[in-house]
Amino acid sequence: MGFRSSSTPPAGGGIPGSPAGGSGPRAPFTPRPRPFPSRGGDRFNREDKDGVRLNERIRVPEVRLIDEKGEQVGIVPTVQALAMARDRGLDLMEVAAGAKPPVCKILDYGKFKYEEKKKEHVARKNQVVVKVKEIQLRPNTDEHDLDYKVKNAISFCEEGDKVKFIIQFRGREVAHTAPGYAMCKDILERMKDVAVVETPTKMEGKKMMMIVAPNPQAKKK
Repeated sequence: MGFRSSSTPPAGGGIPGSPAGGSGPRAPFTPRPRPFPSRGGDRFNREDKDGVRLNERIRVPEVRLIDEKGEQVGIVPTVQALAMARDRGLDLMEVAAGAKPPVCKILDYGKFKYEEKKKEHVARKNQVVVKVKEIQLRPNTDEHDLDYKVKNAISFCEEGDKVKFIIQFRGREVAHTAPGYAMCKDILERMKDVAVVETPTKMEGKKMMMIVAPNPQAKKK
């Protein structure tokens, strides 16, 4: 007596693994091609760490284009602008994201970054950094010590720095500030050829403060 198999063919008579009711195997997935396929180390597909939109990161439909010579090309499709940049071995950089459409420029981004860093270096080199030196005093600072500290203050001003004098009062001394004001007046008299008052003498809690700055006229001598 024979035995009949209990297995049944897939619904719709299709191949096992195909969708129910399908007439054949499922088509393989094919990813959409990028406008400009990556070429390994191709700089055209890189991402800039400074947050600047470059090349394929510019995803608007159209842009107002400026070519590498600085001439206005006009409004063109972004794909066309990318193709123009790539054909010339250059980059497409977004320079005005808020404009409608955004303004983009064809340039050598590596050279652009180098020039920007060079400008920043020159600017830092030419920048004058003014420091504020502090000199601590007491109302009863002796004449020898005061003379030494005033000489240091004169040197600081001659080097282009400001000087902040701080006279520290303790306990009941704060009720008798006249000696402090007299000391500041004496200091200004000694420094009159190299310094001018920037912040007049004033009390802040138990401290008397005065700031002097280099005298611009002294540099011309």
